[in-house]
Amino acid sequence: MTCSIARAVEMVGDRWTEMILREMFLGSRRFDELQRLTGASPHILSQRLKRLEAEDILTRNLYSERPPRHDYRLTEKGRDLWPVVVALKTWGDRWLDEGKSPPITLTHTTCGKTTEPYLACSACHEPIQAVTSKATISPDMAKERAAALGR
Repeated sequence: MTCSIARAVEMVGDRWTEMILREMFLGSRRFDELQRLTGASPHILSQRLKRLEAEDILTRNLYSERPPRHDYRLTEKGRDLWPVVVALKTWGDRWLDEGKSPPITLTHTTCGKTTEPYLACSACHEPIQAVTSKATISPDMAKERAAALGR
């Protein structure tokens, strides 16, 4: 598919992958930690970790030779998923909080303040939302959409 959203969702858009990413951003590195904290079965967790490694989103590192044990670290490509995880957290805090306080708060380590990140324009730095933005479809994506609609 031409659409980068569709390709990204295909790679990291399932529940278990998002939970693995959440835990890795919270500092979990080892299989047993990831398994207990995500609730994924060992088989599902193993599949997702192998896929994330194959996609260069994380690396597997040997930390013990006897017995052989590995931990997992996010690559630059994996760390670039931080805004995706934060966006899901922010949306969930707003719409799914059930009247409770957010289970995770973010502190900006530079200033030490609790923060709620927002999407901003890279040119003028003003916050942007769906109603203040316009999407333009590339010619390749326009052809793909037309073909899907039988046009």
